[in-house]
Amino acid sequence: MSPRKSDPTSTPAEQEFSAEERAAMRERAAELKAARAGKDAGEEAVRAKIAEMPEPDRTMALRLHEIITTAAPELTPRLWYGMPAYARAGKVVCFFQGAQKFKTRYATLGFTDAAHLDEGVMWPTAFALLALTPAVEEQVAALVRRAVRPAG
Repeated sequence: MSPRKSDPTSTPAEQEFSAEERAAMRERAAELKAARAGKDAGEEAVRAKIAEMPEPDRTMALRLHEIITTAAPELTPRLWYGMPAYARAGKVVCFFQGAQKFKTRYATLGFTDAAHLDEGVMWPTAFALLALTPAVEEQVAALVRRAVRPAG
């Protein structure tokens, strides 16, 4: 019997990527190939990816897209590992991962190291989302505005 990913005694070579992880890697490779060919569709590609999402991820992703592009119009929509993402100067600042992407119980709004969310020596970089209430929408907008503020 071969070791499984959850087996703590397995080596990295013995561990396997899930089907969802392999699909995300294929999507990223296709995104890089399209960018090299000058076919980085940005807004159009993000809206198409959102349209493919199952509910409730689709509704949440569409609303987040509106919040993020309004709170930080300087961010450019793009795909990142097959997920809607928002970049500045080519670097992803934040992204949305629907719950169905990796079959999790909640969607995620994540921020990369290009986001200026630094707060002391430890701070969150990802947030679980179950619903977008008006209060959560304002928190998201504030986080995005903070993420794109000048460093320092």
